Amino acid sequence: MSVEQHHFIHDEIARDLAHGANEGRVHTRFPPEPNGYLHIGHAKSICVNFGLAKHYNGKCNLRFDDTNPSKEEQEYVDSIQADVRWLGFEWDALYYASDFFEQLYQYGEHLIQHGNAYVCDLSVDQISEYRGWLDRPGKESPYRTRSVEENLDLFRRMRAGEFADGTKTLRAKIDMASPNPNLRDPVLYRIMRAHHHRTGDAWCIYPMYDFAHGQCDALEGITHSICTLEFEIHKPLYNWLIQNLPVPHHPRQIEMARLQLTYTVLSKRKLLELVKSGTVDGWDDPRMPTISGIRRRGYTPEALRAFCDHIGVARATSTIERVVLENAIRDDLNKRATRTMAVLDPIKVTIENIAAGHVEWLDAVNNPEDPSAGTRKIALTRTVYIERDDFREEAPKKYFRLAPGKEVRLRYAYCITCKEVKKDAEGRVVELVCTYDPQTGHGQTPDGRKVKGILHWVSAEQCVDVPVRLYDHLFAVEHPDDVPEGVDWKTNLNPQSLVVTSAKVEASLQAAAAGTHWQFERVGYFYVDPKDSRPQAPVFLRTTTLKDTWAKLEKRED
Repeated sequence: MSVEQHHFIHDEIARDLAHGANEGRVHTRFPPEPNGYLHIGHAKSICVNFGLAKHYNGKCNLRFDDTNPSKEEQEYVDSIQADVRWLGFEWDALYYASDFFEQLYQYGEHLIQHGNAYVCDLSVDQISEYRGWLDRPGKESPYRTRSVEENLDLFRRMRAGEFADGTKTLRAKIDMASPNPNLRDPVLYRIMRAHHHRTGDAWCIYPMYDFAHGQCDALEGITHSICTLEFEIHKPLYNWLIQNLPVPHHPRQIEMARLQLTYTVLSKRKLLELVKSGTVDGWDDPRMPTISGIRRRGYTPEALRAFCDHIGVARATSTIERVVLENAIRDDLNKRATRTMAVLDPIKVTIENIAAGHVEWLDAVNNPEDPSAGTRKIALTRTVYIERDDFREEAPKKYFRLAPGKEVRLRYAYCITCKEVKKDAEGRVVELVCTYDPQTGHGQTPDGRKVKGILHWVSAEQCVDVPVRLYDHLFAVEHPDDVPEGVDWKTNLNPQSLVVTSAKVEASLQAAAAGTHWQFERVGYFYVDPKDSRPQAPVFLRTTTLKDTWAKLEKRED
């Protein structure tokens, strides 16, 4: 987050510092589980944790909570590190929960030795049944009264691999009547024979997230453990473990609202389902809310950080409109994207008073926001293409684009007037015959007449066709998770989230380099796909549209 932005976590840290806590240190961490690719919700957490460390001249660690080897892979570890660095952050130390497996095991024995944990033979389903409900207390396990010696022996034999998966667990001995279900003798260790991406087959028992998380915070010297609100109910267990173990440091957990975005799902489980089902083309599909997908679509780290700054940090949960994210990238690309002209749905325009074969080279501005970007040459010829939507045979009021008898200006060029409309046998417009006024160059109209419409265009003789992928929201409804019971959430997918087409663009764009940003004037912002583009064969991905005030006006008139 930006140094200037103030939020409630600053107030919490300020109180700690005022009371001399942690010797004046501030040490945060970003602790993802490597079971999928990071998404935009994680981007907010990254910005908060690294931003707080920067603000207080502290430190921020990157830690992988790799306690569930059945779902974790090295691929995810690598992608997470790449995403954090792409966002512009560098961690002070890199840790894995697996770095502490031996210490965590010793902590398990410590709890047993002090009468605070026991080995339980109940199955997963039985443990759930015994736990009770929010409105009634749980029931104690029949194995809760085992002696310290028996529990130590069983726990050590669990580690040695003597028991089958799922037959025994280590549980904390807290309070089965607690109003907080997380304190009803939670499971701390389970038997799981799964190959770990770092420790291989060295372990067949693995700590649960709730057991490992707080102890790893303590072992790393974390002062403030920032998490999202769903972990608030876990805080009493987090604190109970810290207080009942000989950890070197007592971190403090602070909760904030998680990011919710319209037209978006941020559940790793659901995103993985989209990938595995082939609904999307991998984790980096530009429609995905993953950081890798957003990056491939053409979003910049500056825009994503600006978005996180704009939405702020709060305790109350709210849903952010998708347009806020889109405006962040528009604001950023407006300053950096090179302008060009491109026509996605072309209609032929013949300017009959320009001679066949004649070419006039005109100056066009590369970026009006950046004078240092300079200008380029574009060719005006007898035949050009304009966007089909820029012509109406019967134009409504306040329509300033081209129509029979109406005059418009071609961007950077002259004013043209439509004289004739040609159609094919099916009645579709295939060509417009126009004339141009040679006195209207350089934005001039000598007689003072006002020409409001300005159209983008390309020369038919000096353009190339390039593949274009038009991306829209992946889901067709604002809240895709809200589905009736028994209804598949994927029914809310948007069938028009990807439209593959082509565009006629200025000839120079055939050499556009992968990873470059362009504004197709009056159309949108586009990015040259770094994955599928080849030299002299760019593939253009639409990052976001431009604001279309006419479309809004037209809807009101209809």
